[in-house]
Amino acid sequence: MNTGKALSRYVDAQAVTKKLDELIKLPIYSITEDALRRYESDYFDKKCAGSKARLTAAKAIIPGGVQHNLAFNYPFPLVFTSAKGHMLTDIDGNQYYDFLQSGGPTVLGSNDDFVRAKVCELLDTCGPSTGLFHEYEYLLASKIAELVPSVDMFRMYTSGTEACMVASRVARLATKKKHIVKMGGAYHGWSDQLAYGIRIPGTKGLQSHGIPGFCFSRTEEFFPNDLNSLERLLRRNALRGGTAAVFLEPIGPESGTRPVDFGFDKGVEALCRKYGALLIFDEVVTGFRMGMDGAQGYFGVSPDLTVFGKVIAGGYPGAGGLGGKKEYMRFLGAGLDGGGKKALSGGTLAANPLSCAAGYHTLCEMERTGACAKANAMGDLLTDGLCDLIEKYNLPFAAYNVGSICHFDTLGTMHFAIDWSKPWQVPAILKQTSARKKEMEHMGAAYMAEGLVTLAGNRLYTNATYTPADIDEVLTRFDRVLAQVAVKI
Repeated sequence: MNTGKALSRYVDAQAVTKKLDELIKLPIYSITEDALRRYESDYFDKKCAGSKARLTAAKAIIPGGVQHNLAFNYPFPLVFTSAKGHMLTDIDGNQYYDFLQSGGPTVLGSNDDFVRAKVCELLDTCGPSTGLFHEYEYLLASKIAELVPSVDMFRMYTSGTEACMVASRVARLATKKKHIVKMGGAYHGWSDQLAYGIRIPGTKGLQSHGIPGFCFSRTEEFFPNDLNSLERLLRRNALRGGTAAVFLEPIGPESGTRPVDFGFDKGVEALCRKYGALLIFDEVVTGFRMGMDGAQGYFGVSPDLTVFGKVIAGGYPGAGGLGGKKEYMRFLGAGLDGGGKKALSGGTLAANPLSCAAGYHTLCEMERTGACAKANAMGDLLTDGLCDLIEKYNLPFAAYNVGSICHFDTLGTMHFAIDWSKPWQVPAILKQTSARKKEMEHMGAAYMAEGLVTLAGNRLYTNATYTPADIDEVLTRFDRVLAQVAVKI
């Protein structure tokens, strides 16, 4: 393990898995009903009246009242009006520690002064978009290629979903093979083909409503952290059209919710080489967060293609991209570029000047300030403190992290798996996950009322603006919540 990287330690995946295996066998531990009712009445009803009124009006014209899945929170989504560094302010003036971080991209901190100034310069001279080439497209692509050794070329898209879609098309053209393989439970966007086996392994298309089953005819999943499961699938596919690509979230599905061993990615790389499949690293979360060369730099892996997400626009709109080796990226030549078949690819506002300028200056500033190392150190501090609280209250929870990507799993909702050789167990598993998901929402509400914004109540991102004093205050607030947790019969 390269200790010179921005990451100082890696999760013990086997120990965490064992802990989560035990957690899902136990009754549900969650915030008590009395405590939840107090939070609802004393905080949400009294201190968040402005948010409640705005959401009530919004529901008349926006399905559910909000536009993004991450904004759905119990008992109702709050309206945020200010973001700076690691703090958020809502419409009622309440302040919060931000561990959602816009889903992960703001490693440098929200609304960074230096980046904002550069974006304002761009807006004054060019405006956000022209539909034509701008020099920042080149500067951003060059910076990414400089930082990530496996990236010879880069093309910008407007989301990680788009980048994953086009990566599968490139893989099929490059290999002339048919199947796409992914790790069960992993999320590679919401396109028809890849919204398969999401959230928990073995779900296949169960959680992909509105997508016809035939869309998954060439998509398959293997069990996380299990090289034998992957090789069985690759060997079988070799007899029926071959595997074009293996998609991988490098620290485990859903960004490490089910963590993988340190050597797992190298094992996947070796199997891809053996069976002639492209290795596609989905670094939407890990890219420029674990370190400036991503998870692949930390694990010493050289993927054929890499998917990037919101961080390459610094958290500004229009964020997604695909980078990789020249021999594969040639299938993405734009416009009149010749050279044989090209993967169908578009995006009117992709690589707009605003997004490229924000991304370029964000990456430069992260590199200059050592933002990844700072954010990762705060992730270690937060996780260690959460582990102490778990011990203090003798709770069966699991807290672990990969640098600034922190997990505080109190329910094990996404640790279940479906084994289709035992179909009679499926209804019970779906019932369990549904019940635990509801309690995740309740725990998330308690955190929110204590001024802590999390991702779904069990994932937290730190950034470079956090300090040890901030983390101490945050842990005091978590302490107040955990003091009100009990077994739910």
